[in-house]
Amino acid sequence: MIKYMQLFHGTAFTSISPKKIKILKDHLFCVNADGIIERIVAPEDSDYQSLLDAYQGKDNFHRLAEGQYFLPGFIDLHVHAPQWAQSGTALDIPLYDWLNTYTFPLESKFSDLRFAGEVYEDVVGTLLANGTTTALYFATVHKEASLLLAEICAKKGQRGLVGKVVMDDPQQNPENYRDKDTVTALADTEEFILAVKELAKSAKQGVYPVVTPRFIPSCTDDALKGLGELAAKYDTYIQSHCSESDWAHGYVRDRFQKNDAFALHDFGLLRDKSVMAHCNFLSDEDAALFADTGTAIAHCPISNAYFANSVIPVAHFHDKGVEIGLGSDISGGFSPSLFDNIRQAVISSRMLEDGVNPSLPSGDRGVPNSRLTIHEAFYLATAGGGESLSLPIGRIQESYAWDVQIIDTKQPSAKLPIFDENEALDDIFQKIMYLARPEHIREVWVQGEKVHSR
Repeated sequence: MIKYMQLFHGTAFTSISPKKIKILKDHLFCVNADGIIERIVAPEDSDYQSLLDAYQGKDNFHRLAEGQYFLPGFIDLHVHAPQWAQSGTALDIPLYDWLNTYTFPLESKFSDLRFAGEVYEDVVGTLLANGTTTALYFATVHKEASLLLAEICAKKGQRGLVGKVVMDDPQQNPENYRDKDTVTALADTEEFILAVKELAKSAKQGVYPVVTPRFIPSCTDDALKGLGELAAKYDTYIQSHCSESDWAHGYVRDRFQKNDAFALHDFGLLRDKSVMAHCNFLSDEDAALFADTGTAIAHCPISNAYFANSVIPVAHFHDKGVEIGLGSDISGGFSPSLFDNIRQAVISSRMLEDGVNPSLPSGDRGVPNSRLTIHEAFYLATAGGGESLSLPIGRIQESYAWDVQIIDTKQPSAKLPIFDENEALDDIFQKIMYLARPEHIREVWVQGEKVHSR
């Protein structure tokens, strides 16, 4: 009999397509020393009982208690790590004013490594406690503090993709919060890439450098061009904001006479490892360019309700072949929980389909075929995120990383309303999606290592 590093026993929910989940009832999950799911064994398989007999009672055997379930770890495709310090506040003004009034002054404080360490330790720990096993982070313009965030991800066991933000245009950024100049911005970015690649050698779960122009309005043409060249040279991930709001979308149209997507592409910033946040105002031509280049969208439904001036047509872009995952957009989105963003994704899509202006006839009020189901929103937070990053994560499936959260529906302080011992497992899944809170997440595992428990 093959010996596995760890054996897990229980019922799991995982996406098999955007619209369908698979329920693995009472299965065995065999995890190897690299933290990869080597085998999944069903109760009807011939060696199921012999594996159970061999592992029960051993330290490397983990059986779920009654009412507990495995979910894939969540993948958050858009987090502003420094903004955790202002989450839950500053949501009262438009995007441009919000950045200059609240956000840039806060981010400028991250030149202080003590302060940066305090915030970054807390945000990584908080996201892990909320079931987020992989996060794509914007840091700040400060090279040293950005590297510190990557080091904290490595230490705490979260799979972190971290970007040192570039903001080099003196006409568009405040004097006390921007890169010294374009040459320095590019040199710091290259040094950051090399340092994170070195750090990654000792991080089992992986940490990755990300080329990160904040968005087109913050960067000069030379910086955007240079960042595209660095991404190609080192084959790194790329992240930015794209067509988020009327103001941001309009700024790029005025500057380049084209939409964000084509402007970014001209600078070499759309590729298979690119993730663009928001994208509410993509045209069909923009969406086709995303699909052709393999560029993914980080859909941030809570943040979009505050700053985007629209509801993104997720279903339409999916139909166009665009990869889409979910993002919290801390702190434009107030919640660190992708459960909350799953729910808002469903709610926003229903509002887009049904419309919100009661003065219009019902048939004229919305955009047909826009709604997402809870199964589709779950897919965005898990498998969709993994596909967006081109990593074997986000599914409970052979050859994928053992990144899971263990949900306890019988948590004494927050028991879910399950009263029928034979309740359909799909109904239990839906109750978890709509009702789970952080206290229901008993354990979190990343790459076969336990990184959180309560």
